[in-house]
Amino acid sequence: MTSHAKPAVVLLSGGLDSATCLAICKDSGFIPYAISFRYGQRHAIELKQAAIIANQVGVAKHVVINIDLGAIGGSALTDTNLAVPKHELASDIGTEIPLTYVPARNTVFLSYALGWAEVLGALDIYIGVNALDYSGYPDCRAEYIAAFELMANLATKAGVEGGKLKIHTPLIDMTKAEIIRLGLSLGVDYSQTFSCYDPNEMGTPCGHCDSCLLRQRGFEQNAMSDPSLD
Repeated sequence: MTSHAKPAVVLLSGGLDSATCLAICKDSGFIPYAISFRYGQRHAIELKQAAIIANQVGVAKHVVINIDLGAIGGSALTDTNLAVPKHELASDIGTEIPLTYVPARNTVFLSYALGWAEVLGALDIYIGVNALDYSGYPDCRAEYIAAFELMANLATKAGVEGGKLKIHTPLIDMTKAEIIRLGLSLGVDYSQTFSCYDPNEMGTPCGHCDSCLLRQRGFEQNAMSDPSLD
């Protein structure tokens, strides 16, 4: 990394995709600043892994923002009265928007990341959204990212003063298997990532939520077992 490397903000959940996205950001020559969120998610264990990953990669700084999306409810990830949908196989996952969708989550997360980027003088934000092997969330699509980027350049001091804010989505058109292959080539330690939406009290993945099944299929398609389960 050169002395004139630019800062970039990376959304880091502690999951497979965000860990890969962080590795891509660093490999692209940016100085990564990681941002994570404790938003009332039932799988908050992911934040422990986010801290480990941030330390392994050597980010310039890692911040955890506390917000309470559970206060408005509407998602099985933030309301324990709602059951997380489970399936036997990844092929059983439907095309409808599932109950694990958290209303406005990426809009809220990207807004915080945008604010921090302005403070850091960064014009680049990385987010590991994916529109192929995903659960159908509307805020993971390219159209949404393009709209947020347009808004960001209209709504910020940096944007109106001539800076061009860019939302990077390097994983958006990749399958989970392709993401894993790329991450392995960049040295991502997937044993430290956590993806399950509904772990038990010991932090053991359920193995049947959408996230677990898509992750499992990605490793199987690479003829390997999930290193986090070894």
